[in-house]
Amino acid sequence: MQNARKELKRQDLLRSTLTRQDAKSAIDYLDGLTPEALIKALNGLSPNALVSLPWLFELWALGHQLPPEGDWTTWVVLGGRGAGKTRAGAEWVRAQVEGAGPTDAGRCRRVALIGETIDQTREVMVLGESGILACSPPDRRPEWQASRKRLLWPNGAVAEVYSASDPESLRGPQFDAAWVDELAKWKRGQDTWDMLQFALRLGDAPRQVVTTTPRNNPLLREILADKATVQTSAPTRANRANLAESFLRYVTEKYKGSRLGRQELDGELLSADEGALWNFAALDAARVGQVPDLTRVVVAVDPPVTSGKNADTCGIVVAGVLANGPPVNWRAVVLKDASLQGASPQTWAAAAVEAFHEFGADRLVAEVNQGGELVESLIRQIDPLIPYRAVRASRGKVARAEPVAALYEQGRVAHVSGLNTLEDQMCQMGAQGYSGQGSPDRVDALVWAITDLMIDPAAVFLAPRVRGL
Repeated sequence: MQNARKELKRQDLLRSTLTRQDAKSAIDYLDGLTPEALIKALNGLSPNALVSLPWLFELWALGHQLPPEGDWTTWVVLGGRGAGKTRAGAEWVRAQVEGAGPTDAGRCRRVALIGETIDQTREVMVLGESGILACSPPDRRPEWQASRKRLLWPNGAVAEVYSASDPESLRGPQFDAAWVDELAKWKRGQDTWDMLQFALRLGDAPRQVVTTTPRNNPLLREILADKATVQTSAPTRANRANLAESFLRYVTEKYKGSRLGRQELDGELLSADEGALWNFAALDAARVGQVPDLTRVVVAVDPPVTSGKNADTCGIVVAGVLANGPPVNWRAVVLKDASLQGASPQTWAAAAVEAFHEFGADRLVAEVNQGGELVESLIRQIDPLIPYRAVRASRGKVARAEPVAALYEQGRVAHVSGLNTLEDQMCQMGAQGYSGQGSPDRVDALVWAITDLMIDPAAVFLAPRVRGL
């Protein structure tokens, strides 16, 4: 196989794919060839190269399945369901233990394989369709020794199976590599991870790969924040060539735009702080596909203090209300998040006016604590006749947000799809303030919009009135 690998690397057909780190692979390249060109290319390979071709993963791998270059200790592969994470982990283990020939030593000789349970580790990482045995060519395929819970390669390398539910089992063994699967759902993740770090003490530079669907997990966030960690990620659709088209179409249509879809299909690591004013499950439940005829629509703007690429985001949110009957019957819909980061004052003012006309809004609302009259001046330069209301914050962000969050809890505010970044900020807004980076400008704009549409008008509606005689 070593000679075949060298020969294939000389082939013009696949040369460009060997160094690619994006979503393209040899499969994509070959799919673009005509049948005649494909036959010609394959006929140019020797019998040995043709037989070896399916086992040379570096030719067929997608970008997120290849380990990044550089000096790292932990490689985290985040991906949606079916994105090829398991295959990436199995092939990485192969690359560590295999040498030039079947009996030649590789870089590593003792590997830990850790899943949530022993059964899952065995069935997915060892025996699964994308597991180590299925990925190994016949002359290098390890022997699965079930009684000893380990794989034994022809060159003497060993991979032992462990369960994340039993951290103490890692006290004593030592390794020069480890593959960790679905870490984000481990119940005793921190204890198991800590024991593994003490066990990775063989060789010159022991390494570990983590393959997992992202979940809001403190341990996973801690690992990603480590300076010795590198990361690759991809959505489910990146591996569409190896997935049933009906499956991909069904799950995309069913879960697109939802929290579950963003996590399980897009491979996004979502944050939802404990005690937050909003949560993803409630926002998903409040999703609407069709917007009703609205009574009023406003565009709310929370301007940044400064401009430039490092400036805060200018929050621009469009929302409308269906105000039929008493305020308890009113319902609002958030229509668009048009926020801009690092834009000049002229640019974000133009974007706000554009959103106003796009939705036929009734008023543009802007916070003026920082910009004062300058905010209105910028808006008027673009559209002198636009209905405009300046608002000034006299309370903190949390105090302003809590009445709006209460309307969400009552099921009186809905969202259209596509408000992911706004919703991320909302779920990091808690009683103690905003836990995300920077300022929650999108949430501020949302709060001003709902306040103008529902809270302020309701206060006027319910205020005592004196009738004239």
